[in-house]
Amino acid sequence: MQVLEPLKYPTSKNMTFGLYPGPLLVLLCLFCSSEETCPAMCLCMSDTVSCSFSGLSKLPLSLPLFSVTLDLSHNNLSWLGWGSFNNMSRLENLQIAHNQLSKLRHGVFHNTTGIRHLDLSSNKLRVVEQHYFQGLWKLEELLLFNNKIVQVEAGTLSSLRSLKKVYFSLNQITHFPFFSIQDHSHPFLTMLDLSSNRMARLPWEDLKALPGLVQRGLYLHNNSLICDCSMYSVFWHWDLKGYGSLKDFRDEHTCSFNGDHRSSIRFLRHTRVFHNCTLDKTISQPLTTLLSTVFVSEGDPVHLDCPTSLNGTDLSFTWLSPRKGYITQDSINDTLIHLFPNGTLEIQHVKVNDTGPYVCTAMDITQALNATWEVNVTVLLPEGESFNTGYTTLLGCLVTMVLVLIYLYLTPCRCSCCKQPKPPVIPIATYDPSTLASIFSYSTRDQPKIQTNKHVAFMEPMMSDEGNEWIPES
Repeated sequence: MQVLEPLKYPTSKNMTFGLYPGPLLVLLCLFCSSEETCPAMCLCMSDTVSCSFSGLSKLPLSLPLFSVTLDLSHNNLSWLGWGSFNNMSRLENLQIAHNQLSKLRHGVFHNTTGIRHLDLSSNKLRVVEQHYFQGLWKLEELLLFNNKIVQVEAGTLSSLRSLKKVYFSLNQITHFPFFSIQDHSHPFLTMLDLSSNRMARLPWEDLKALPGLVQRGLYLHNNSLICDCSMYSVFWHWDLKGYGSLKDFRDEHTCSFNGDHRSSIRFLRHTRVFHNCTLDKTISQPLTTLLSTVFVSEGDPVHLDCPTSLNGTDLSFTWLSPRKGYITQDSINDTLIHLFPNGTLEIQHVKVNDTGPYVCTAMDITQALNATWEVNVTVLLPEGESFNTGYTTLLGCLVTMVLVLIYLYLTPCRCSCCKQPKPPVIPIATYDPSTLASIFSYSTRDQPKIQTNKHVAFMEPMMSDEGNEWIPES
């Protein structure tokens, strides 16, 4: 009968990966499991996952939860359902451009409230429904250009309070809910691109009620507008303010009479057609633009006044700064910046990067008038710090190099590897005259004694008068 030996656990001498997994194998398993979260057709780098040009017709089964940027563009995705990006709480940049999406189901962006940039351009969306972007309260940039959009539902953008830029160009939109965009609902919206659509008649009263920042960044060129006085008065007002959306696309703003495209004219170039139009008094008031220059040293406080010719009692002021962007009474979150009721802007400690143009806009809400004041601020370095940092660095390098050269060539070498042999020390008081005579006399008879005495004199240690050991070197 065979006797079974007791089970022996591996010790430090016989432990092998075949007998006992060990911590290294566990780490390897964890590494392999983390690698599986990156789909085979995707490229994962740090917090960026790129699955573009992969021929995907549906989302991969598992997407890395650590993704901040996810690129799914240039694929064949035609459907996104509830929780398609569930638990990707770190996702901020989502690109789904150039796919075949015609509709988004409810809850597509569930648990992805951190998205700031969403690109859905070049798809086949037809109706932008109200539920599409629910929960994306951090969304700042939305790209929907080059789709098949014919309608945008009224509440689509209502909950997107952080929105800054929206692109609806190159679609088939005929009506847009301008009334849903107000100061309290979209305080940061500065661009609304509706160019190259099919809008013929616009709700001009709603357009004139848009926040000033939205009007400044509203693009309506290349539409099918019908020429009339109400249309021209709004554009004339915007052109008088010098809005870039009109200056940059002056020749692309056209209108036609009675909807006949053959009678299309560039109404910002040919204004004589509208000479019989009576412009509203509130619109025909010219815009006042004043200029000034301010020089201030870095670290000093600065007060920027906003003088205006408006005499209304209900005035509001907005400053556009090169570093902080738009500054209003409600948007200030910096204790070093104050905006006074009279429009004066105070910066307690200016920095060099505060240099640039500051534009103040005074708005009379009751009369629908405004005026601007531009201040060019230049921040100078203090006189004691005006010396260029580059020259300071170069001087420091030169001084360091000189000190290194002095150390290398003028400092005695003290390392053991480069010691030079000292001159032989001839002891005088330690040996008697007979011994010294035997050392310096050369004879055949005393030759062994000479070798012995040499060994004793220059190799063996000697004791000084104080008793300290001294080792001569050969």
